[in-house]
Amino acid sequence: PAQAEKEMKIGIFGGTYNPPHLGHMAAAKAAIETLHLDKLLLIPDRIPPHKELPENPVSNQDRLAMTRIMGDRLDCPDVVEVSDIEMHRTGKSYTSDTLEQLRQVYPTDELWLMMGTDMFLTLHQWHEPEVICELAHIAAFRRVEEDICTAMKRQKTQLERQYQARVALLD
Repeated sequence: PAQAEKEMKIGIFGGTYNPPHLGHMAAAKAAIETLHLDKLLLIPDRIPPHKELPENPVSNQDRLAMTRIMGDRLDCPDVVEVSDIEMHRTGKSYTSDTLEQLRQVYPTDELWLMMGTDMFLTLHQWHEPEVICELAHIAAFRRVEEDICTAMKRQKTQLERQYQARVALLD
């Protein structure tokens, strides 16, 4: 019989990428190495639900192009992909919707949603946090300040209790 294809470990790193910066690159590299990702999807959002775009925002196409440049600079062509999945939507780019779409494309793979400290600490207030935690594990990038570490550990415990989430805190 044909051998089943190995399940992949896929990182999902969304954001406005307005513009992509060295912090995004460092976080992406750390996630690839720490989580041993087979694939990393960089996903610029069309209309971010968590923050306002500036008065004269960079166009979606330019943000997508800048994200592709960042992806190329990560120098992991077999791992890093840029996805325009959220650019085709109308309305806000809700993470739960994106994860549901990605789950259809990758039905048996292990999905890891990556986010920074500020987003992680408010995850329970997002649109459908229970769906997010059901469809993907959470990889949160932790800052080193002690008060932030304590808050992130508290949030990790809360998400694990409330949503049975699997959470990794990455330094």
